[in-house]
Amino acid sequence: MMQQHFLIVGIALIVLTVASGLRCLIGPTLPDRVVGLDTVNTLIVAAMVILAVAFDQVIFVDVAIVYALLAYVTTLYIAKYLEGGF
Repeated sequence: MMQQHFLIVGIALIVLTVASGLRCLIGPTLPDRVVGLDTVNTLIVAAMVILAVAFDQVIFVDVAIVYALLAYVTTLYIAKYLEGGF
């Protein structure tokens, strides 16, 4: 029963990641593409946390935290670049 829930959530994450990836590819403006990329990063972090629960491995949560931190810093740098701060 629990495996079905993980399967449904996994499929939903894949569909949302593809939709956000399409926003990255066809977004009319650069900020739209950055938002799409940030959404993909957030969905990847969510998938890592779900994998941590599914496999009962704490290391996936640690990796997800580091990935989220790097994605956040990258988004800040991109936003500063778009603002014209460099």
